[in-house]
Amino acid sequence: MSDSVSEFNAYRSKMNDAILADNNKVIKRIFNLDTNAFTEGALDKRTKELLGLVASMVLRCDDCVKYHLESSYKEGLNKEEVVEALSIATLVGGTIVIPHLRKAYEYWDALETQNPTDR
Repeated sequence: MSDSVSEFNAYRSKMNDAILADNNKVIKRIFNLDTNAFTEGALDKRTKELLGLVASMVLRCDDCVKYHLESSYKEGLNKEEVVEALSIATLVGGTIVIPHLRKAYEYWDALETQNPTDR
């Protein structure tokens, strides 16, 4: 299952490189804005990642969910914290979010399998 993490990251990196290689000013600015929005500020990075995760779930963007799950994992969030955010996302998004919730659980398990730690 942890191959899914490697495959996602390799594809994301490859395609981001291809997109940015076109040197489109608007796209580069959007990428930059996205990067800067998730830096430390009045809210810490952990909180911002959970906000991004909830928004991604409600918008039903599986790639975005994976990205924010991995970022949350790297920020040291544990499964209980992530599941609580996912529960809010499911409440806000409704039952149509449940298929994305399944995928989120699967991806979190893959992250834990690839990077076992004492969380």
